[in-house]
Amino acid sequence: MNAPCVIDDAFARRFAAEWMAAWNAHDLDRVLAHYRDDFSFRSPMITIVTGDPSGQLQGKAAVRAYWAAALQRLPQLRFELCDVLLGADCLTLYYRGHRGLVAETFFFDANGRVASAAAAYSLDS
Repeated sequence: MNAPCVIDDAFARRFAAEWMAAWNAHDLDRVLAHYRDDFSFRSPMITIVTGDPSGQLQGKAAVRAYWAAALQRLPQLRFELCDVLLGADCLTLYYRGHRGLVAETFFFDANGRVASAAAAYSLDS
C-alpha cells in the first residue's frame, strides 16, 4: 500500500502557485500535469456548457476538451488567488475568476496527483 500524499503548507502553496500560473498561461498540458489520467471533475458549469445534468466529467480527455472550449470562449481568462485552504487529503483554492469567487477542492492520490476535483461558485458574484 502506498503512503498517503502529505498535504502540508509547503505542498499546498507549491500546488496553488503552479496551478494558478499554468491556468493564467492558458497551458492545458501544464494544468493537466497535476491530474491522474482517470480523475473526475465536478462543476455546475459542466451542466451549463455540456447539458450533462450530472455536472461531472471523467478522465483527462473529456476534461481537456471541456477546458479547451472554455479557453476558446474566454481568451482573457485569468484567475486571482485569494486563499489556500488546507484539508487532510485535500486542499481548496479560493480564487476570483471571470464569474466571481470560486472554491475548487482537490483530492490527491498517494503520488500527489489530483484524483478528483470539484468547483463551487459564489451565488452573489
